[in-house]
Amino acid sequence: MNAPSADSPAQGGPVVSGARLHPWSRYVALGDSFTEGVGDPEPRSPGGLRGWADRVAEELSTGHDDFAYANLAVRGRLLHQILDEQVGPALALQPDLITLNAGGNDLIFRRSDPDKLAVRMDAGVQRLAAAGATVVLFAGPDWGATPVLGHTRARVAIFNENLRTIAARHDAVIADLWALRQLTHPRMWDPDRLHFSPLGQHTIAIMVLDTLNVAHTLEPMTPKDLPGRSWREARTDDIVWAREHLFPWVLQRLKQRISDDGRHAKRPDPGPVFGAWMPPGTFVGDDPTPTN
Repeated sequence: MNAPSADSPAQGGPVVSGARLHPWSRYVALGDSFTEGVGDPEPRSPGGLRGWADRVAEELSTGHDDFAYANLAVRGRLLHQILDEQVGPALALQPDLITLNAGGNDLIFRRSDPDKLAVRMDAGVQRLAAAGATVVLFAGPDWGATPVLGHTRARVAIFNENLRTIAARHDAVIADLWALRQLTHPRMWDPDRLHFSPLGQHTIAIMVLDTLNVAHTLEPMTPKDLPGRSWREARTDDIVWAREHLFPWVLQRLKQRISDDGRHAKRPDPGPVFGAWMPPGTFVGDDPTPTN
């Protein structure tokens, strides 16, 4: 279903002071490293990662005592793995809000056909939507300015258009990373250029909450510009990046074809966003990560 108005009454009891009005009480996030939060380390969070999904859940939980959050995302997963391994367990948790990001690893590392991926995605979204939950899909970011990965731009754009068709067919919501032009700034990305930095994760969380039409306390942060570099310096940086980040990542993905990496979801069971490891108010409205 489409995101309801923030003016509609919240479920689960009367609205308390400081609450963000929304109708959801159980949020489950599905996906790969993007949703797991890789690039945004936080030792106090389950799995040692925070990420945009945790940040969204933090805001959604404020003023909603019965709010529960689970994150089933596992880094490196391909689209069919996400659908096969995560959709069933997610539905068993009976969520009323689901975010699903999948296909990025297929497009980048497998050069998969975006139209064939869309057929599988459509079937997965149909299952999720049939449960009556609000489903949020993610249009992929624009990789055009990224060395080596820029060749995926056309496939990502085609897949994004397919996602818009899928969303319209199943009354899902699109969170548009491609249109979020702030993400073109280098400081929005982790040094590996494959995952988002804490600043990027914060920016994405704002976009998701705005897409859901939920009032929140997150404030936009402007990254400091990087110093200018010569052409030679830029190319040297690209070579170092490819050697230290891109090639090891590709090799890791290839190894996963023949073996299970043993990774598991960081939040497999729905529960309160805040707990003994992270008391209420620790992060909501206050991002401790410097922007320069």
